[in-house]
Amino acid sequence: MTVEELADLGRQALARKEWAAGYADLHAARLRGDISAEDLRELARAAFLLGRDDEGCQLFDEAYHAFEAAGDAEQAGRCAFWIGFSLLNRGHHAEAGGWLARAQRIADEQPGSGALGGYVTIPHAMRALYTGAPDAALEAFAGALSTGEHCGDKDLIALATVGMGEAMARQGRVAAGIALLDELMLSMGDGTVSEIPTGIVYCVVVGLCEERFDVGRAAEWTAALDRWRRLQPDLVAFRAECQVHRSQVLQRRGSWEEAVTEAEGALARLTGADDAATGMAWYQLAELHRVRGDLPAAEDAYRRAHESGLEPQPGLALLRLAQGRPDVAATAMRRALAEAPDAVARCRLLPAAVEVLLAAGDLKAARGVAEELTEHAADPAAPPYLVAVAATARGAVLLADGRATAAAGELRLALETCLALGLTHEAGRVELKLARARMAAGDVEAAQLDLDRARRTFERLGAGTDLAAADELAIRLGGTTAGPGGLTTREIEVLRLVATGRTNRAVAGELHLSEKTVARHLSNIFTKLDLPSRAAATAYAYEHRLV
Repeated sequence: MTVEELADLGRQALARKEWAAGYADLHAARLRGDISAEDLRELARAAFLLGRDDEGCQLFDEAYHAFEAAGDAEQAGRCAFWIGFSLLNRGHHAEAGGWLARAQRIADEQPGSGALGGYVTIPHAMRALYTGAPDAALEAFAGALSTGEHCGDKDLIALATVGMGEAMARQGRVAAGIALLDELMLSMGDGTVSEIPTGIVYCVVVGLCEERFDVGRAAEWTAALDRWRRLQPDLVAFRAECQVHRSQVLQRRGSWEEAVTEAEGALARLTGADDAATGMAWYQLAELHRVRGDLPAAEDAYRRAHESGLEPQPGLALLRLAQGRPDVAATAMRRALAEAPDAVARCRLLPAAVEVLLAAGDLKAARGVAEELTEHAADPAAPPYLVAVAATARGAVLLADGRATAAAGELRLALETCLALGLTHEAGRVELKLARARMAAGDVEAAQLDLDRARRTFERLGAGTDLAAADELAIRLGGTTAGPGGLTTREIEVLRLVATGRTNRAVAGELHLSEKTVARHLSNIFTKLDLPSRAAATAYAYEHRLV
């Protein structure tokens, strides 16, 4: 086939959003001979959409020179912008600055001739936004929006609008900012905004929702993003932050294996980049290791997050708590709260601070933190999850203060909200607290029912850390140590099946558990009974007539 025939096939495939096929045909055409500047630009775009960021920058570089040679300064400047924008988002600030300066120079040389002047405003607005100047950022984004509307450039309009929504939220006008973003998101599905800006908008909106505790909206827009991605099976998320946010949503849904895959995928794309997203990805992976009970892996991941420049709190303090070091955890939380740069950052620390301070025996400080969290949740614009988190904190403090019945009321409210939002793990954690409150109030039967449901949730998820806490409560409730050695009912069930020669996989299938959960139960059995092997455990089971 000729160069033109291959290029035409590539154009047709890209028009159908078949990015891999379009890339392959245009790439083959480029290898056989010269292709147009427009085709080079589309090849670069396809490379980005397939996750080939470095190659995408290289191809945009070629397109830049091709447009420059053809005398098309506007398109050359746009290529320079997208190179700089990509490099900036991946943490390559010096090289990004060079390309963005080149785009700015081109825009300055031809004022009023096109949308380029609006595009080059975006990085300046972002810098203002993330350095604590939301008013200046809003003004700059509004200017870019005006340019986009004047030129009829839907991509620029989308980028400017999402920036305005985020700036409004950081000004404290959260409801207005979210309303603007919701309206923008509704327009994203009509196909008038191209794929790279569409992905950026989704990522920014979901990230802002995560930051503001608006987990319901984050899940809703993540589902919309998933639907958009399914229409383009070979599309790769081109911003690692987007994968991290998706991992957070999946974790709350209870899809932990998928959540790990997304976090690891983000790290794979960020290798070698000095990027804040690297710290975010390591922190998210650490969180998943911690809740699954793999504390050494969590320790390493939190350390890597810190090395990437991210404050690893409150996760690291919760890890110390899981390791039985509440005083160390409390010291870390007090320091993190004191250093929090703004109210939003502080608010994200408060729920864990209540848990840690109570474990360290500082009821007065925990009560103060819970009251501060309640003040945030009292805002009419506060999302339901923040209201639930505040109720959980109040319930925990009331329980520690000996007011079990009042604590149960708060925890029941929190549980209902978590269940309504589909927050599987969080609901289980609240229900475990509710079981403690009802036990303290003397209603052992209700406490057992709550505990049993919480345990089923933790077992299904493989939440090793919380399962250990549930085991401790089961022993305190009484009637759940069904055999010698302090074994719980579930451990007895596992031991009986192992004694019949079943493998971990078979045990997992019969009890509807994960293999990792079965392995954890076996490890607990070996430790409690001081046994070295499955054979010894089998002998023990027969000796004590458990089978």
